[in-house]
Amino acid sequence: MADSSQLSKPAAGFTLIEVIVALALLAVVSIGIVWLFTVAIDAGRIARDRTLAVVLATGKVEQLRSLEWRFELDASGLPTPRTDLTTNVSTEPMGPGGAGLAESPSGTLDRDMPPYVDYLDRRGRWVGSGASPPASAAYIRRWGVHRLPGDPARVLALEVLVTTVSRERTRAGAAPHLWNGEDVLLTTMVMRSVR
Repeated sequence: MADSSQLSKPAAGFTLIEVIVALALLAVVSIGIVWLFTVAIDAGRIARDRTLAVVLATGKVEQLRSLEWRFELDASGLPTPRTDLTTNVSTEPMGPGGAGLAESPSGTLDRDMPPYVDYLDRRGRWVGSGASPPASAAYIRRWGVHRLPGDPARVLALEVLVTTVSRERTRAGAAPHLWNGEDVLLTTMVMRSVR
């Protein structure tokens, strides 16, 4: 026979309302955590793209800086300018048939203008050049070469822009280039020296 003290105790456990409230709180917290994971993954992708874009821009600046831009002393001791005007830096590896360090036309950073553009895949490997990106391209790298107006015989300004193909498609051909904070633009000056 049951003890009378056991019959008077309330049953242990949760009510249906408590379970529903707990599940609702769990669902809200789970949605917040999923949103945080989504934001973190997106931030990581943007950071990876930006880091690779900086590396790609730096590589092109170094290619341009490696081209001949110097004074050479002639037989009488006078400095004669020497400038590479024929290397194609839009191919991999660099070769003949390009513009070298010839001054680029205006707008080379705003649109794909051969020979001042090349394309790279998601890993940063060269996949082509020309007026439009190949299907495997993920990055667009454009550059400009300009002589400094104050000293055009001695100083060059080199600019390299790296953007993604997807960002470029959303830009819809708007000119001039609208900076969105996700593109990478490196600019440097090169002085002609005597060798």
